[in-house]
Amino acid sequence: MEGGCCTSTSTRSGSETHKRKTRQQQHHHQQQQQQEKPYRGIRMRKWGKWVAEIREPNKRSRIWLGSYTTPIAAARAYDTAVFYLRGPSARLNFPDLIFQEDDLRDMSAASIRKKATEVGARVDALQVALHASESESNSVRIPEKPDLNKYPNPESSDEG
Repeated sequence: MEGGCCTSTSTRSGSETHKRKTRQQQHHHQQQQQQEKPYRGIRMRKWGKWVAEIREPNKRSRIWLGSYTTPIAAARAYDTAVFYLRGPSARLNFPDLIFQEDDLRDMSAASIRKKATEVGARVDALQVALHASESESNSVRIPEKPDLNKYPNPESSDEG
């Protein structure tokens, strides 16, 4: 009987240790997910592209929303799709940025995909352009070296 008592005690402490390790692993996994998935409905591919997709309500199928350069563009595409699928009560990444149309009728998966990819593409283009202009303004400009063998252009002369 004593052996049974000791066995249950060691099992209990082993179980507590296992639970503690499991909680630590879950916490670590949640932190990793937050770093990898900064927004709802998106994920990052191995090669750095951000993709968005959403599951259709009451179906097993998914609506592919596209592949984007920035996570914000993918998240905006997701927001557009989830808004059209679930209405104003949808949980959005950017609730202040949703463009609400008066016509919220039931839309097909293809039309939702089209609207979402349009929004995502626009946002992606803006984000890429913004990033390019920021990096351009932060870089040191080296003046272009003039061709010393070229004759000066009379039209660009400073003389009147």
